[in-house]
Amino acid sequence: MPFSYSTKNPPENQAVCYLTWTTQETRKIIEENLNRSPLYSGVIEGVGPRYCPSFETKIVRFPDKERHQLFIEPMGLNTEELYIQGFSSSMPEDVQLKMLHSVPGLRRAEMTRPAYAIEYDCIDPLCLNATMEIKNIPGLYGAGQFNGSSGYEEAAVQGFVAGVNAARKLKGESAFILTRAESYIGALIDDLVTRGTEEPYRMMTSRSEYRLLLRQDNADLRLTRRGYEIGLVSATRLREVEDKYNAVNQEIRRLEHTGISSTPELAELLKSKGGADINSGSSLIALLRRPHVSYQDLAPFDSNRPDLSPDIQEQVEISVKYEGYIKRQKKQVEEFHRMESRVLPKDIDYNQIQGLRLEAREKLSAIRPLNLGQAARISGVSPADIFQLAPFAV
Repeated sequence: MPFSYSTKNPPENQAVCYLTWTTQETRKIIEENLNRSPLYSGVIEGVGPRYCPSFETKIVRFPDKERHQLFIEPMGLNTEELYIQGFSSSMPEDVQLKMLHSVPGLRRAEMTRPAYAIEYDCIDPLCLNATMEIKNIPGLYGAGQFNGSSGYEEAAVQGFVAGVNAARKLKGESAFILTRAESYIGALIDDLVTRGTEEPYRMMTSRSEYRLLLRQDNADLRLTRRGYEIGLVSATRLREVEDKYNAVNQEIRRLEHTGISSTPELAELLKSKGGADINSGSSLIALLRRPHVSYQDLAPFDSNRPDLSPDIQEQVEISVKYEGYIKRQKKQVEEFHRMESRVLPKDIDYNQIQGLRLEAREKLSAIRPLNLGQAARISGVSPADIFQLAPFAV
């Protein structure tokens, strides 16, 4: 499956990756040389990334694990160099060579470049606006690991948002802000600028309370128009997306109004899927709502089915099967937008608001949320504080 919706013919995979495991010998080498690691000798003091730790951190953090999986990845189609994913290390080069040769499949490998450890500094992301502009230094934008995040995708999307907003500010245009209800970009940035972070931040789907709506299959529905509004998506591409979802909605309506009668073939299908036969009749959409019945399963019983592309068929099936859950989450989003629409004055003095707890006053004064919704997500601001704050939001 290609990343881009505009990729019509996905390229074929031309490279092969391999799997191997470390050994007890690998572990022993680490344990005997742990004092030579900058991460454990005191040379590096910073908190390392949680989700891609050095190999010696894995040994220390998971002493019960007898072995660890490694991915052997070709660096390109025209090179013999391989990357050993999961084997990053701060150990000296001679120790790394011993580690490498302790792994099955790599005992005679030549090390072209040793791994290395880094320690990077960052700002407190609470000093940023949602546009990635630093609050106290207008015109200066931050992005990537500088903001306390870790990971390539996280850095890329922050650079994208910072670049767009810097350009729009120079042109005198409105800010470009993606909300946490419409994108993972919005969730990531909102987490950083509203809650801050105590360790390198990674974007996980579990960080979004709206992840049922933030799916990879509907990214075009959520974000194509936003891209069009800032001049990065063509009118042709926007029309294609609109036509796609018009077709999805039209097909769902057709399924609602198309009936089907019981036949031996249909009964056999439903039985094979662990379901009961229909007695007198049913709509196609009712059958599609059944857990194990797919859109393709119903094709032999649907003589008027239009010729739809696979991506439209997928959207039809997802929309029908998860309709109840999606409606429930959309109601949550409506409440989110209601709170986000209550804008807080830029010059509000939180110290003058009676009833706010001291911690809330300090956090609100430091972060200066744009609206009531953002204020409610600040750690240390309680529902009672929001109640006191609500009359000041417009």
